[in-house]
Formats: sequence, C-alpha cells, structure tokens
Amino acid sequence: MSHHQRILFVALCLEWFFAGPTSIHAADQSELQALLEHTIVGSVLPMVEVQRYCDERVPPMPEVQSVAAWSRVADRIRGEVLERIVYRGEAAKWRDAPANVQWLGTIEGGAGYRIKKLRYEALPGMWIPALLYEPDKLSGKVPAVLNVNGHTSLGKQYPPKQIRCINQAKRGMLALNIEWVGMGQLATPGYKHCLMNQLDLCGTSGLAPFYLDMKRGLDVLLSHDHVDPNRVAVTGLSGGGWQTIIISSLDTRVTLADPVAGYSSFRTRAYHLKDLGDSEQTPNDLATICDYTHLTAMLAPRPTLLTFNLHDGCCFEGAYALQPLLAAARPIFRLYGREKMLRWHVNNDPPGKHNYAVDNRQQLYRMLGDFFYSGDAHWDTKEIPSDNEVKSKEELFVELPEKNQDFHTLALGLAKNLPRNGQLPTDKGAAKKWQRRQRKKLGEIVRAKDYAVHAIKCGNEQKSGVKATYWALQMDGLWTVPAVELVQGNPTKIAILVADAGRRSAAADVARFLKSGHRVLAVDPFYFGESKIKERDYLFALLVAGIGDRPLGLQASQIAAIARWAKTKHESGSVDVVAQGPRSSLFTLVAAGLEPQSIDRVELHGSLGSLKEVIENNWGVLDKPELFCFGLLEAFDIRHLVALAAPRPVEFVEAGDRAKAELNGLRTWYGLLGREFEPLR
Repeated sequence: MSHHQRILFVALCLEWFFAGPTSIHAADQSELQALLEHTIVGSVLPMVEVQRYCDERVPPMPEVQSVAAWSRVADRIRGEVLERIVYRGEAAKWRDAPANVQWLGTIEGGAGYRIKKLRYEALPGMWIPALLYEPDKLSGKVPAVLNVNGHTSLGKQYPPKQIRCINQAKRGMLALNIEWVGMGQLATPGYKHCLMNQLDLCGTSGLAPFYLDMKRGLDVLLSHDHVDPNRVAVTGLSGGGWQTIIISSLDTRVTLADPVAGYSSFRTRAYHLKDLGDSEQTPNDLATICDYTHLTAMLAPRPTLLTFNLHDGCCFEGAYALQPLLAAARPIFRLYGREKMLRWHVNNDPPGKHNYAVDNRQQLYRMLGDFFYSGDAHWDTKEIPSDNEVKSKEELFVELPEKNQDFHTLALGLAKNLPRNGQLPTDKGAAKKWQRRQRKKLGEIVRAKDYAVHAIKCGNEQKSGVKATYWALQMDGLWTVPAVELVQGNPTKIAILVADAGRRSAAADVARFLKSGHRVLAVDPFYFGESKIKERDYLFALLVAGIGDRPLGLQASQIAAIARWAKTKHESGSVDVVAQGPRSSLFTLVAAGLEPQSIDRVELHGSLGSLKEVIENNWGVLDKPELFCFGLLEAFDIRHLVALAAPRPVEFVEAGDRAKAELNGLRTWYGLLGREFEPLR
C-alpha cells in the first residue's frame, strides 16, 4: 500500500467511524438525494492532499559552498522573479514608463522636522499618496527609510507608523510614508486585493502594481539631494513586512531590512493556515522559482532584522515562522563572514498581539544606530515620545486625481482587446490546424495533467431499482475525486455530472439522465462539493497557482481523466459531461478542449457567455478562484473554447443574451467542420 493510499484508508476509516454504517431502508422521494449525499472521502482528505501537494513542490534551498556560487543563484532568482512574475504582460511597459512625482505642499510636523505631501505614479494613471518626513536641518548625506504598512484601513495615518516616521526624522533621517494599495486613501472597492487576479486573467501580473508602488517610493527617496544611497532601509508590519521582504530581496538599492510579522515559508503556510496570504503574497508561479526562505537569504550580506511576535493573534507567529527563515539565511550570511548582520527579535510585549509597538520599534532604532550611525556615542535606542504629534486623517490627506487607476479599471482596459489573434479560421484545413495548435496552447495555459485513474470501490447500495456504487478515484496518487455511480436498468450511455454546488445538488439531472438510459457519474473534482477544502479554501487555490499549477487545470484534467476511465471501463456508449453553474461550465469546457477522444458531448447550464464577464461583474478570486487562470483571456474566450471542442456538440441551456451575442456564428464553424449544430437552446 502506497503512502497516499494509507492516507486515504485512514481518512475513510475516520469518516466511516464517525458517520456510522449506512442503513438501507424503504424507498421514498428523498432516496436519490441521499445516495448523492453519501460520504465517500470526507472532510479530512481534501485538506491533507492539498497540503501535501503544495509542500512537495516548494523548492528547497540550494547547497552552495561559496559566495560566488550563491551570488549566481541569487542573481538568477532575482532576474527570474522580476521578469517572469512581476513584469509579465503589460507590466513590462509599466516598468519602463517615465517616473512622475508631484510635490503638493508642506505642513508643520513637530520639533525638528516637517512633512511634505506628494503623489507619484506607480504606473501610468495609478497615483500613490505619500508623506516625506524631513528634518529641518539637513546637511550632507543622511540615511533614508521607506516605511510601508499592512492591512489597516488607516493606511499611512496608522499611529504606530506615524510615530516610527517621526522618530526617524527626529534622528536626522528622511522617512517616506507611502500608502499601500487598498488601504487608507486607496481603500476603495477597485483596490481590493482579491481583484488583482483580474489582471492575471488578462495575462498581466496583478503583483506588478504592488511592486511598482514600492519601487517608485524608493525612486523618490533616492532622488533626494541629501539621501545617502549606502544607507537606505525598508520596514513595515504584516502586509508591510511582506512588502519589505519582496522589495528588499529584489532591489539591491535597499541596504537594511526589517520586516515585522509579515511572512513565512510557503511550506510553513501550508500547515499554519492563518499564514496563508492574500493574492499578492501568493502570486502565480513564484514558488516555481523560489520560496520566501530564498528571498530571506538573498538579503545577505546586508543588515537584516527579522522581527516576529511570539504568539500572534493574526499570523506569522515567531514560535514557528522564524526558524525556517533563519535556517535558510544563516549559512549564506556565514559564507560572507557577516553572521552578525543577521539579527532577529521575537516580541511578547504586548503578549499575543500583532504589532509594531514600542518594543519592536526600538529594535529598529537599535538596528539603524548600529549600521547607519556606527560609532555615534550619542545614539539612543529609546523611542522619543511623539504621541502628541500624531496627525489626523484630514491633516495627512493628499489630493489625488479624480479618476485614479485601480485593479478593476486596469483590467477593464486590458480586456478590451482580448483575446489576441481572436479570429477563427475560415477554411476546414486551417480550422483543423488551429485546433491542434490551440489545444496544445490551452494545455500550457491551464497547466493540464494527463492523470491515470486508480478506482477504489468504497461501497454500494440499491434503492428503488437504482444501484449506487461509491468510488474514490485516485489521480496518479495525488488527488482523490469522490464519485457516485448510479445505474438503472441497462444503460447504453454515460453522463458525468458536475455542479458549482457539488454533486449533492445534481438530483434533478441524475433523474433526467437515468430516465434517458445513461449510467450517471456524479463527481466532485478539486475544490467542489465533498472535495472542498475545509478551511481557508480559496487561499489554498492561490497556493496551488503559486506553486505553478492552476485550479482550473486540475479540475479540467480530473474530468478528462474520469471520462477516459469511464469509457474504458464500460467499453461502449458515448460520454456526456453536464455542468451546472458558471465555474463548473468553464472547467468542463476546458476538459472537452483538452480531451477530444473520450468526451462526446457537453451540456452547460448557467455558463458565462464570455470570460470578460468575470471582469465586468467585478468578481474577486475569493469565491471563484479557477475563473482567474493566468493568461486564459489573453488567448481564449468562451467561443474559442467551444470552437476547440467542435464538432462535438456543446449545448448552452437557457443561454443568456451575452452568450447569444458572443457565440453567434458558431453554427458556421460547426458547418466548416462537417456538422450542422445549434449550440444555443
């Protein structure tokens, strides 16, 4: 018995133990529903499988024996993350756009410093409000600190952040306090972090606006006449800690970093669920290149302070998050002979709090003193009391253009001209070649898998002439898809049923297809029904994309594999795949495009007419993660997926106006491929 089969066996035993035996009783009207609701794999196994799947695919730290060898690794990672993750698609043009900074006046700060208001373009049309805390008396070159903040609606007004900036300015440093997208003045609906994936759907990095927000902030600081480029620090709490590790590892202009309670290894996150981060913290494909352990090591040999809270009510507890990062970074700092440059602090004051309070701030002041003011006998690490200098939201308000680009408006603009090269061929020979090329391209985009099914029978029962067999369908020993096979009489055809609400919602379709002489397989692929992940499910979907796969591709590949298995097992009859809901309809349509041999007909209920509806409806990744498959809309819309499945029937049941408008003309396409067919009904 394999390791995976042992896990499945234990999970099934647990579920059967707590659920008790299934009793067979007289038939009534609810019997079909009861058969569909029978527990097959339970709630434990889907979580175990996704954790193991993600954990095994996170790259380990390389073994290097010299600074030169590590430098090559770090340079490669830095280059690949920037080119393949951050600046994908239109983001490459945003990177190369000219910087635009506007200074908007000065307000009184406190004793010894002033506050200058400014705004800058992170990318064309997206303005970021910021505040520069500037000492009154400046001469020569002085240190500068980029201060970023995390998930707080107060944004740049957040009092602990203000106090940090004030203390830096009173110590003679330039402190830039920048707004984070989605927070403070940018806390508008279009900046919700779950909407960055709308850009991903268009083939442009949703991570880019986050990164360019920070990069342009560094540009502003380094353009100041009095900034010492050898003394540039970045620090922030929570999401600000994540920003700190990202910009500091990828931009070597940063010479000191202090991320506070802001990140952990992808492996750590898979098991400490409160660490699973928002969309920007788990960008598509990052873990195909590196883990956060690598990014931490890439700070070497620059001064680095890793700050965590021992027990943290939010996330990233020092008790478990810190050690894997130190294990990765220490050997690299040691290679440079700079072990003392790597420091860490685990805070417990106040106990259990997610904070950048006075204890953590004083650790920063000590770090700045030791490395930016070495030898200064007057340097004091104690915080300068500044509570009475904290400003209100109104005082710190920075005027922004009336129409400021956000994730949603950017995605709407990108989607207008997508898909690229969207015209279908007009002759049969070209059409066949198009299908071959596009099938391969679709497989690449969704990261399709060619799964082999190992079917484990988990029981059977019969009610009112309907025989039910319960299957755990293992996909290459990686995933287990629960399926209920229902048979009445002597079926000659097969129907595979999937639904957004899970197989338990498919009773009406089951009855319809049993009546029409089908063998019915009601299944729950990845993330649906009984396969739904028990906790923080959409964050695991993001993690799956982060390690280089796509939830849409997993779902479609599972359906394609089940179709092959069913057709081989029963050796006769056509296979229909029937989907209820926009999400199931999309992965079913993709499965049909990927599997030309074993899927003979597709029936879609409630399907989208166009992928652009995802953006037009302003959906986020929280509820429909597979719809945001990176680059799908750049190459395909719904009509192209139908064209790829043709000449097999693809029926849109009770199609809406959008589907009718978008799919108009597909009759001509079917005719080109030798079949008369009307896809809309």
